[in-house]
Amino acid sequence: MTFRIRAARDSDLQPLYEMAKLTGGGFTNLPPDRASLRAKLDRSHAAFANESDAIGDDLFVLVLENGTTGDVRGTCQIFTTVGKRFPFYSYRMGTLTQHSKELNRTFRADLLSLTTDLEGCSEVGGLFLHPGERAGGLGMLLARSRYLFIAQHRARFADRILAELRGIIDEAGGSPFWDGLAGRFFGMNFQDADQFNAIQGHQFIADLFPKHPIYVAMLSEAARAAIGMPHPSGRAAMRMLENEGFAFENYIDIFDGGPTMTARTDQVRSIRETQTSRIETIDDKGGEAALVAAGRLADFRCCYARVRSLDDGIALDSEAAAALGLHPGDSVAHVGRG
Repeated sequence: MTFRIRAARDSDLQPLYEMAKLTGGGFTNLPPDRASLRAKLDRSHAAFANESDAIGDDLFVLVLENGTTGDVRGTCQIFTTVGKRFPFYSYRMGTLTQHSKELNRTFRADLLSLTTDLEGCSEVGGLFLHPGERAGGLGMLLARSRYLFIAQHRARFADRILAELRGIIDEAGGSPFWDGLAGRFFGMNFQDADQFNAIQGHQFIADLFPKHPIYVAMLSEAARAAIGMPHPSGRAAMRMLENEGFAFENYIDIFDGGPTMTARTDQVRSIRETQTSRIETIDDKGGEAALVAAGRLADFRCCYARVRSLDDGIALDSEAAAALGLHPGDSVAHVGRG
């Protein structure tokens, strides 16, 4: 049985909706709302149909498919540019240092400043793997397939890339960070604000969020503890991002306080190490574990494979070749699984 990544189709709406209901909240890129998901699919179809190499305001939705049953068991998204349709807001963590001669003391205060510093970046997000499939490296396949897609379509993406990790959500589905900061200005709970943002966009943030810096010391203890912390279910994703070269540079999500990770696109490991080779032969004589991708735009597909270097190309295992519809003479992008 081989799982593969492919472009999302109209028929994927129902499985996407079913997965969205399993996220538990705080997952803006995968809202449990059919109309919003339908709009994402429409936007993704337009992105896949656009063959221009210019950087636009595109969204690509990919899905993880069981190659035997055809069932969709996961999804991920890639945004070519953030901040074009709506401002892309983050809180930047900083420090204000002041000195008092009379007291002979230096005071350092941690501040949160509302910023749009990350506008213009590309974004990888919307990654969700069905709970029944959280084994066998399928989360890594979903995550890293995005980098192979970017490598195959590099001109469509910016020189800097980000990933937002979901922050701390309590057992009731609330956010300590939201309750301690923004909730006091908006008069709505986290679930309502998160759903409104997912469906209606960010403009209400520009209208209502406080524009002056926030002193962290004035927040509740629970809100302070949530700053820059990923949801427990996102710790593995954070480690994967760090392994790819992403770093936390003091930007956090304005809703739940989760960390925003950033990297230079060309320095992301899976992008930097991707190679393009011609398939010389298809056999099952072994090889290195790898991710292999083929096809452009809507024809893109990706799976795990065994790759062996030959004098004039590579050998690819038969299961992967069948999953991706490949034959000798075809060219593929590949990167080591390790």
